Amino acid sequence: MASALVASGTGTRRTRAQQRARDWAEIQERMLVPLYEAVYQRLEVGPATSVLGLGCRSGLALLLAAARGAEVVGLEPEAELRSLAQDRSLRVLGDVYRELAPAPDAGGHAPAHSLVTAFEHLSCTADPQALVRDAARLTVPGGSVALATWGPPERCQSAAVLSVARRLADPLRRDPYAPFALSGPGAVERLVERAGLRLGGGGRVCCPFAYPDLDSAVRGLLSTGVFDAATGYSGEQQVRKEVVEALHPYLRRDGSVRMENVFRYTLAERIR
Repeated sequence: MASALVASGTGTRRTRAQQRARDWAEIQERMLVPLYEAVYQRLEVGPATSVLGLGCRSGLALLLAAARGAEVVGLEPEAELRSLAQDRSLRVLGDVYRELAPAPDAGGHAPAHSLVTAFEHLSCTADPQALVRDAARLTVPGGSVALATWGPPERCQSAAVLSVARRLADPLRRDPYAPFALSGPGAVERLVERAGLRLGGGGRVCCPFAYPDLDSAVRGLLSTGVFDAATGYSGEQQVRKEVVEALHPYLRRDGSVRMENVFRYTLAERIR
């Protein structure tokens, strides 16, 4: 009987993870299209570009690069998101950077890429410095690394909603997902310099979070992973309740929800 209960609990968690992955792919992922396109346009991504997406989630950013003619591959730690990306006919591997380590092949060539991106993963990884070093290692000399973070919290209306995650999480445990931890001046630049990369500029992009209704807004935001620790500590019902309350200032007369946000991207070059 106990083993049946364990199996049931595992099945429920898997179902929730699958639903959250679908919510990301169907609701939330498109919010960052202006960011993806701004980076690709700035770097003139096209048929001569080999793109590696670190933490590519369900793969929309890779699809946009492929539409420009680029060769693309992704790494995604969450199995449910990785499965959705693979359903889009994308080559996406698990979160094992060594799978793509630049060890010379039989011809003496290193399998590295001309552009490595971290559009979402930098803000949620437990070790941002290690991620940037991996990005540098997987980039060909002369290639580019593109790192994205939230902009300043005062420029992001979603910051008020995201603060629910911190308030409802276990105060004695450090949550690795701190959306604005790298938003301060010089934070990403220091990661770049310590990884031996040369800074190559960057920019800010407006990425409004717009949803047709309140339910879609809640589902989309919960799919980001920001609220996982809060859900585990305070329960999903309480988290949903407080997210709904935090969203009310952004609820429009037609029932839709819209929050203006700014995202920042930083470009770097591998020089050797």
